[in-house]
Order: sequence, then structure tokens, then C-alpha cells
Amino acid sequence: MYVQQSKSMASLCLNSLPLPPPSQPRKLLETSSSSSSSLTAGIGYGKGEALKPIVVSGNPPTFVSAPGRRIVAVGDLHGDLEQTRCALEMAGVLSSDGQDIWTGGGTVLIQLGDILDRGEDEIAILSLLRSLDAQAKSQGGAVFQVNGNHETMNVEGDFRYVELGAFDECIDFLEYMNDHGGTWEEAFVDWIGISERLKEDRKIYQNPWGPFNLVKRQKGVIARSILLRPGGRLACELARHAVVLKVNDWVFCHGGLLPHHVVYGIERLNQEVSFWMRGLNESDDGPPIPFIATRGYDSVVWNRLYSRDASELEDYQVDQIYSILQETLQAVGARGMVVGHTPQTTGVNCKYDCSIWRIDVGMSSGVLNSRPEVLEIRDNNARVIRSKRKTFSELQVVDYT
Repeated sequence: MYVQQSKSMASLCLNSLPLPPPSQPRKLLETSSSSSSSLTAGIGYGKGEALKPIVVSGNPPTFVSAPGRRIVAVGDLHGDLEQTRCALEMAGVLSSDGQDIWTGGGTVLIQLGDILDRGEDEIAILSLLRSLDAQAKSQGGAVFQVNGNHETMNVEGDFRYVELGAFDECIDFLEYMNDHGGTWEEAFVDWIGISERLKEDRKIYQNPWGPFNLVKRQKGVIARSILLRPGGRLACELARHAVVLKVNDWVFCHGGLLPHHVVYGIERLNQEVSFWMRGLNESDDGPPIPFIATRGYDSVVWNRLYSRDASELEDYQVDQIYSILQETLQAVGARGMVVGHTPQTTGVNCKYDCSIWRIDVGMSSGVLNSRPEVLEIRDNNARVIRSKRKTFSELQVVDYT
């Protein structure tokens, strides 16, 4: 079975290097590569036939077996809730009536990171995806996220790309959480509706550089720091997600996976980032930043090797990149890789014999404000779903074999 193969790959990668020391928190040690969970009761998608359950290995999820499922991948969202909804509607997983209802049945939705920064509705998007995940599971589907460089930057306290409205959202969210009497899960899922109402109330905006607003911005920075520092509520929410996710025969990550990442162990990478985001360490200094995943040009979340424009490359460089990509895919046992991170002005596209898919189209109004596009994978065949017009009333599908 796929799950057994996934566990073998995970064990091979982890056993080649020292495991986390016994002093690591018990909670995380209990969720090792041997753990797996069934997400569904085998509810079918499409024609109503029963499908095998979705099985997840690792915590955060690293290996996913989703037999017979339609897979939809969505790129960088950068705090733009309107464009997010458009993309999800195009993908056929979100209702168009504004009620935020999952319509994807047994579909597996994967979001490629960079939900944070450059937009004003970051927490609302995280809340929406959490709500859709719960709904999807009840229908035999699932929603997965991978963390991008802007998620890791914010947990590090790097707020350079945060919009004023996003600081306001942090203030409102922190106050809302402090006042909420229910569980974190309930409150977090409800935030998508609460946030829109509060945002409307905020529209009577004074001069952003007025004395009151400068104080408010300072308050926003403090609120964001409380929420996103390692161990903070939102940092722990992000810690639930991987930086590398393998679903069936496809691997998904924000920037790009390289051979040395696979040798290091992709489940180990995911666990280390999760440990760091949760702030789980017995020392006062907190856990070290997992550099191989989150820092440097060749880290998982920052790598742009596979997204470089071929026109900028010499023939020998193209051959080298193709060789590196094939070595990586063979090592992880995948037929293709899907990445975000680098906006593609030509839209979602594939290179290197379609073994790499680049799906960040810069859809956020804070980036390129381009028309959303999504990647759909069925039976290992990929196609791009895009709109012909801004209104999304007409969709265009481009098939790839």
C-alpha cells in the first residue's frame, strides 16, 4: 500500500540521521513517522461510488494516500480573501452564495503557502481553510496547507510586508479570542464571519499617519507578535501544517525540494519546523530556527531553482536543473512537484517535461492582482483551470498529458 511505502521512505530518511533527543517534548515524540490516521469513511466523489479512506502519516502531515481523489492545488494568496474565494469557487470546492460551504465532495485541496503578508485578511483566510477542512472531511475530502516563506518570516518576527489592515486584524482577533468563551477550534472557525463584520466597522478610517493610528499600529505590532511568536496561538496553528507534503505520487512545497532535503528527511524537516513554531523546548531560548527548511536561497520555502525563467538560463544550466529535479523526484518517489513562491506572469505552467508545476500567479491585490488559476490533478493527469474573463462566469480548461 502507498502508506507503507511512505512510512518506509520516512523511516529510511530519519534513520540515516540522529532522531530528536529524548529531552524533546513527549507530545511531539508520540507523533513520529509510525503514526497514521484515517480521515474518511470512504465516501465517494463524483459518481457516488465508495472510495478508500484518505490516510495520513506524520505530524504535521507528510505522506497522504488519497486513492481515487481529485486533487486541486492553489498558489499564494497573500491576505486577499476575495481572490481566495474566487480561486476556490473556480476549483469547484466553495459555494458561490457567500456562505463558505464546501462543495468539493471527496476532493483534496492543497494550498501552497504564503497566506500571510501583503493583504488585510490573512487570519480570515486561515479560518476559512480550517472551516472547509472540517466540512471536507465529513464528505470524504480534505484540505491541506503547506507553509511558505512568509509564514516562517512572521514567526521569526519579520513584519516588513505586513499591511496596516493586517495589524488591525491582529488586534481585533486577539481581543475576540480573549473574549470568546468556547474552544480555540470553535472560535477560530467562526472568525471568518466575525472578521468581515469588524472590517466593515473599521472603514471609517482616519489618516493612517495620524497620532491615534500610529499608536494603534504599535498596538497592532504587539498583537501580531503575541499571536505569531513561537508558541503563540497563530504560530501553533501554522505548526499544524507541513513545509513538504506528498500526496499520492505528487510532492507539494512552497519554494522547491532538493536532493539534500530528501536525504535529511522530509518528515524530519516538517517536525523541526513544527517544533520551532510551537516553541517546544525545555530551554528558555526556545528551539533553534530550522535553517535547512526556512533560511537561505536553497531552503525549502525560499528555493526558486525550478521557477527560473528558461530565457535567463544557458542550455547547460537547464540540463543541470532538470537533472537535480529528476534526482529529487526519484529520491522521494514522486512523478511530479508542485510549487508556488515565484509569480508566473504567463499563468500556471509546467517545465522539464511537466515534472515541475509553478502555480503562483500573483493573484493577490498586494502582488499582481491577476486572475486566479488553479491546478487540477485527476488520475495523475494535470490540467489548469482559469477564467476567460475577470467575472469568472466562463472557465477555460487547459489539459496536459
